[in-house]
Amino acid sequence: MNKQILALALGLLSGSAALAQQGQVNVICSVQADWCNLIQTVFARSTGIKVNMTLKGSGEALAQLIAEKANPKTDVWFGGTGDPHLQAAEQDLSLEYKSAALKELHAWAQAQAEQSGFKTVGVYSGPLGFGYNSELIAKKKLGIPKTWADLLKPEYKGEIQVANPASSGTAYTMVATLVQLMGEDKAFDYMKALHKNISQYTRSGTGPIKNVARGEASVSISFVHDGPGEKMQGFPVETITPAEGTGAEIGSMSIIKGARNLEQAKAFYEWALTPKAQQFGAAAKQYQLPSNKAAPVDPNVPDFKKIKFINYDYAKYGASAERKRLISKWEKEVNALPR
Repeated sequence: MNKQILALALGLLSGSAALAQQGQVNVICSVQADWCNLIQTVFARSTGIKVNMTLKGSGEALAQLIAEKANPKTDVWFGGTGDPHLQAAEQDLSLEYKSAALKELHAWAQAQAEQSGFKTVGVYSGPLGFGYNSELIAKKKLGIPKTWADLLKPEYKGEIQVANPASSGTAYTMVATLVQLMGEDKAFDYMKALHKNISQYTRSGTGPIKNVARGEASVSISFVHDGPGEKMQGFPVETITPAEGTGAEIGSMSIIKGARNLEQAKAFYEWALTPKAQQFGAAAKQYQLPSNKAAPVDPNVPDFKKIKFINYDYAKYGASAERKRLISKWEKEVNALPR
């Protein structure tokens, strides 16, 4: 982990003494590695509780929890798109828990808790949009894509990347967003037409914007909060959200049913919802909007007031059966097509 980032994070503790707690907590972390490492280190130093942390994408995390259901080895699942967290709640893998901090959170984070029967909670949100390589766009005279419709233009053939919704929460958010925006039939017609312009379906949701940053593609369909970190590394990346409207992820957190270290899990959960703990995303150059209304908002976080959002139905599209049905339909009707 970057030493400067760690120093900044420990500075955010502002001298608070370690609490007289002991024990350990087993956490699956589904955000980026630097962010995971920060919360692991700072929580341990500020509470005295050892954190055993495993990094997994949200799809892999859910698969592990299903496999461990009879004998859970995980206490808390932190981060990753909210849909798999809702599925975990639906499959009785997570524990009902009402945080004392719920009233301090944005309405979308509280809604995530309520519709799961308080088995998960929103910890951050980030809008879906497009990333583009400004140098490649200019060199190839492509024009900046400003709408979903723009991505179907013939000049974008082979220039666009998006992840595979079977492995990526980002890409599944795209499928669910388009279905809600256009209606299912038109959305699948759109994705079939878009398929002709896709050069690659990556496994991970951050893959496309990283490839755009490095000049391997001109445009990505990505969460726009993944753009600033690439730009800070010197890559010519810009982001935009589509004018017709877009969806957003609600990154979530869940306590696992049957957790072996329940009191430590609750301590971690409450800590992760505090304004101080919610600064570590930006400290790790991840720019989602924190769920605690009192958490400082980094200038690189997208301005939600300037984005046109659809009324995304997280309960419906987070349900296992609907997710499975839409991904299966995408595999058969879209991914199976030649390009």
